[in-house]
Amino acid sequence: MKNRLLYAAFGVLATLVGVATGHFVASLLNPASSPVLAVGSQVIDLTPTPMKEWAIRQFGDADKTILVGSVMGGVLVLAAIGGLLARRNLRLGAGLLLVLVAVAGFTAMNRPAAELVDVVPSIATAITGVSALWFLDRTVRPRAARDTGKRAEHPMEHLMPGADSMVTAPSRRGVLVATGVLAVAAAVLGSAGRYIGKVRTRLEDIALPKPVDPAPAFPAGLDKQVPGITPFRVPNKDFYRVDTRLDTPIIDQNDWTLTIDGDVDQEITLSYDDILAMDLIERDITLTCVSNSVGGKYVGGARWLGVRLQDLLDMAGVGDKADQIFATDYDGMTISTPLALATDGRDAMLAVGMNGEVLPREHGFPARVVIPGLYGFISATKWITRLTLTTYEDKTAYWTERDWATDAPIKISSRIDTPKPLADLDKGENIIGGVAWAQQNGGVAKVQVRIDGGAWQDAELGPSAGNDYWRQWFYRWDADAGSHNISARVIDGNGNEQSTVRANPFPEGASGIQELIVNVG
Repeated sequence: MKNRLLYAAFGVLATLVGVATGHFVASLLNPASSPVLAVGSQVIDLTPTPMKEWAIRQFGDADKTILVGSVMGGVLVLAAIGGLLARRNLRLGAGLLLVLVAVAGFTAMNRPAAELVDVVPSIATAITGVSALWFLDRTVRPRAARDTGKRAEHPMEHLMPGADSMVTAPSRRGVLVATGVLAVAAAVLGSAGRYIGKVRTRLEDIALPKPVDPAPAFPAGLDKQVPGITPFRVPNKDFYRVDTRLDTPIIDQNDWTLTIDGDVDQEITLSYDDILAMDLIERDITLTCVSNSVGGKYVGGARWLGVRLQDLLDMAGVGDKADQIFATDYDGMTISTPLALATDGRDAMLAVGMNGEVLPREHGFPARVVIPGLYGFISATKWITRLTLTTYEDKTAYWTERDWATDAPIKISSRIDTPKPLADLDKGENIIGGVAWAQQNGGVAKVQVRIDGGAWQDAELGPSAGNDYWRQWFYRWDADAGSHNISARVIDGNGNEQSTVRANPFPEGASGIQELIVNVG
């Protein structure tokens, strides 16, 4: 039994060394080609939509971490089996490890924009992993068995009472040293890969030009007046991120280009400097992910700097057949936007700046699409490299293939930030506060709060930064002792009330009224 556990551990350790090496090599080339990330990305693509939505609801921002951990856990189980096979025959164990690496290499090369170099991390993983397994097997297997090519019944017999003293075998110390060296190597390589990835994602100083059409002065919000309320402008580091990527793409702005083609008068290709040289606009816009549940956190307000999307389309000249803008990112991810909604006068833009800074890498650097009033899965392509004017009949984007809605305007909604569900409050005055949004519908005109199913009462609104931006709100509540139910809803500038109909995010966004229970002592 001890020998089986030892070889199972050898399989796991050899795999960890290989994966760490592959991750290190990928950090120098393309992070997306890291074996574990490549397999994880493939799992995301193959996961049914209901399961994805369940994972987001259950795990929130940790969903991708859990996914990668699950993939790695499955790999290590198979690696342990590979180690057990190696106990009987090294070729069998090494063969299973090579199969695992082959799967990772295939998924890395299966990406739409994959290049031949993307298979290099998997090759490095294979060489290192098999070599580590061979080294461990050679360290622990008695020399006599190696010389004859036969398996020893008990590779550690020399450590047991009654072992044949004539069989030459290594000491316990030798085994511990060998495993320790490989464990340290795995830790160092893995840490180096993560460090290099972080260093490479740092942006050099880029001077963004001033906009020719700046946004109005940004008003002071209720941040300091209402403890626990979401900041009126969300800092870049706290802004939500939802996409299909497990890594942060590293794109050099000097090599990046944007191509506009398809049903256009002339195909055009623009560099990063070309974009910065154009007339830039600045707008305060709230983005929302279609996966955001009622009361969810996947929504945020920021100030964006960029070029009007209409100006870019005018440069190419849109034909008379196109009904969609088919956007492609640097790695082949596709998102489709109804042409009519992108060109109806709203401030749709190709953004290069966020909150007065260069667009962060995790939010789409060098450039991304930002279109107010539409959920991100049809409007917010990050790391974009191509805009193709085409028809829905001719081209189908990633989310459309998965039966999400074609037209997806953001539903008016409100969120309670404070108090938190099941909070314990004191009797007397308490503040209920949160944010609300109603883009392309006259903005937020009113927010109302209801206690224990009673009448709706008007809350006080914070300042407005335009109809495309959310508003903060708060309500002063004189609370009696006991358990209470709190609800909030928004009414837009056209008199439309937030829907009471409960709907899940799939296929066109969640709806319903947020309710929570608090205890007053």
